[in-house]
Amino acid sequence: MENQDGKNSYSTASLTLGILSILVPLIGFILGVVGVVTSKKARQTSGTKDGLATSGMICSIIGIVIQLFAIINLISYFSISVG
Repeated sequence: MENQDGKNSYSTASLTLGILSILVPLIGFILGVVGVVTSKKARQTSGTKDGLATSGMICSIIGIVIQLFAIINLISYFSISVG
């Protein structure tokens, strides 16, 4: 799928999902996983290394890591406060 600009629309979607995975709490983990899958699909369809797909992959991975830290912190907070 290509836009009117000649850019792969999967690349744009992966970058958008990657940025949202960093900014949106709690569901950012799911957005990050979808962003990684979308950026891999963008790389496969374009056949070349696309800058948007690469930056979408990086943002998605950063968002997944941030969300994992947030989930671990929530679990540890509630396990300490309950016990």
